[in-house]
Amino acid sequence: MTGSVLRRKVIVRDPLGFHMRPLTAFAQRAGQFRCAVTVAKDNQRVNGKNPLELMLLAAQQGTELELEVSGEDAAYAIEVLAELLSAPGQEGPESHPLPPKG
Repeated sequence: MTGSVLRRKVIVRDPLGFHMRPLTAFAQRAGQFRCAVTVAKDNQRVNGKNPLELMLLAAQQGTELELEVSGEDAAYAIEVLAELLSAPGQEGPESHPLPPKG
Protein backbone atom coordinates (compact mmCIF):
# COMPACT_ATOMS: atom_id res chain seq x y z
CA MET A 1 0.00 0.00 0.00
CA THR A 2 1.37 3.36 -0.95
CA GLY A 3 0.42 6.88 -0.03
CA SER A 4 -0.29 8.58 3.23
CA VAL A 5 -2.68 7.43 5.92
CA LEU A 6 -5.91 9.42 6.09
CA ARG A 7 -7.56 9.64 9.52
CA ARG A 8 -10.93 10.86 10.68
CA LYS A 9 -12.56 10.81 14.13
CA VAL A 10 -16.18 9.72 14.05
CA ILE A 11 -18.82 9.57 16.79
CA VAL A 12 -21.17 6.55 16.75
CA ARG A 13 -24.67 8.06 16.55
CA ASP A 14 -26.83 4.93 16.21
CA PRO A 15 -28.93 4.59 19.41
CA LEU A 16 -28.09 0.88 19.44
CA GLY A 17 -24.37 1.54 18.98
CA PHE A 18 -22.18 -0.04 16.33
CA HIS A 19 -24.12 -3.32 16.45
CA MET A 20 -24.24 -6.34 14.12
CA ARG A 21 -26.23 -4.93 11.19
CA PRO A 22 -24.31 -1.66 10.73
CA LEU A 23 -20.92 -3.17 11.44
CA THR A 24 -21.55 -5.95 8.92
CA ALA A 25 -22.67 -3.37 6.33
CA PHE A 26 -19.56 -1.30 7.14
CA ALA A 27 -17.23 -4.30 6.74
CA GLN A 28 -18.87 -5.28 3.44
CA ARG A 29 -18.57 -1.74 2.12
CA ALA A 30 -14.96 -1.43 3.35
CA GLY A 31 -14.17 -4.71 1.59
CA GLN A 32 -15.16 -3.16 -1.74
CA PHE A 33 -12.28 -0.68 -1.51
CA ARG A 34 -8.71 -1.51 -2.44
CA CYS A 35 -7.25 0.50 0.45
CA ALA A 36 -6.49 -0.77 3.94
CA VAL A 37 -9.17 0.15 6.49
CA THR A 38 -8.54 0.27 10.23
CA VAL A 39 -10.95 1.33 12.97
CA ALA A 40 -9.58 2.27 16.39
CA LYS A 41 -11.12 2.88 19.82
CA ASP A 42 -8.74 4.03 22.53
CA ASN A 43 -5.71 1.68 22.20
CA GLN A 44 -7.62 -1.01 20.28
CA ARG A 45 -7.13 -1.17 16.49
CA VAL A 46 -9.02 -3.61 14.26
CA ASN A 47 -9.33 -4.46 10.58
CA GLY A 48 -12.32 -2.51 9.26
CA LYS A 49 -13.01 -5.20 6.66
CA ASN A 50 -13.58 -7.89 9.31
CA PRO A 51 -16.97 -7.79 11.10
CA LEU A 52 -15.78 -10.08 13.90
CA GLU A 53 -12.91 -7.73 14.71
CA LEU A 54 -15.25 -4.72 14.55
CA MET A 55 -17.50 -6.39 17.15
CA LEU A 56 -14.55 -6.38 19.57
CA LEU A 57 -14.73 -2.58 19.72
CA ALA A 58 -18.11 -2.77 21.52
CA ALA A 59 -18.81 0.80 20.42
CA GLN A 60 -21.95 2.20 22.03
CA GLN A 61 -23.77 5.38 21.00
CA GLY A 62 -21.50 8.36 21.66
CA THR A 63 -18.27 6.36 21.32
CA GLU A 64 -15.50 8.12 19.41
CA LEU A 65 -13.83 5.92 16.81
CA GLU A 66 -10.88 6.77 14.62
CA LEU A 67 -11.10 5.64 11.01
CA GLU A 68 -7.79 5.15 9.17
CA VAL A 69 -7.45 4.36 5.49
CA SER A 70 -4.41 4.07 3.26
CA GLY A 71 -3.95 3.01 -0.32
CA GLU A 72 -5.20 3.54 -3.81
CA ASP A 73 -8.78 4.73 -3.21
CA ALA A 74 -8.36 6.02 0.35
CA ALA A 75 -9.65 9.57 -0.28
CA TYR A 76 -13.03 8.30 -1.52
CA ALA A 77 -13.16 5.47 1.02
CA ILE A 78 -12.73 7.73 4.04
CA GLU A 79 -15.68 9.90 2.99
CA VAL A 80 -18.04 6.96 2.45
CA LEU A 81 -16.93 4.94 5.46
CA ALA A 82 -16.96 7.89 7.87
CA GLU A 83 -20.54 8.61 6.83
CA LEU A 84 -21.51 4.98 7.45
CA LEU A 85 -19.91 5.02 10.91
CA SER A 86 -21.62 8.20 11.99
CA ALA A 87 -25.05 7.61 10.44
CA PRO A 88 -27.82 7.41 13.04
CA GLY A 89 -29.41 4.33 11.43
CA GLN A 90 -26.88 2.69 9.12
CA GLU A 91 -28.25 0.45 6.45
CA GLY A 92 -26.87 -1.42 3.46
CA PRO A 93 -23.53 -0.79 1.74
CA GLU A 94 -25.19 0.07 -1.58
CA SER A 95 -25.96 3.69 -0.67
CA HIS A 96 -22.64 4.86 -2.16
CA PRO A 97 -21.56 3.39 -5.49
CA LEU A 98 -17.91 2.64 -6.09
CA PRO A 99 -16.08 5.13 -8.29
CA PRO A 100 -15.28 3.90 -11.81
CA LYS A 101 -12.04 1.98 -12.09
CA GLY A 102 -9.48 3.70 -14.18
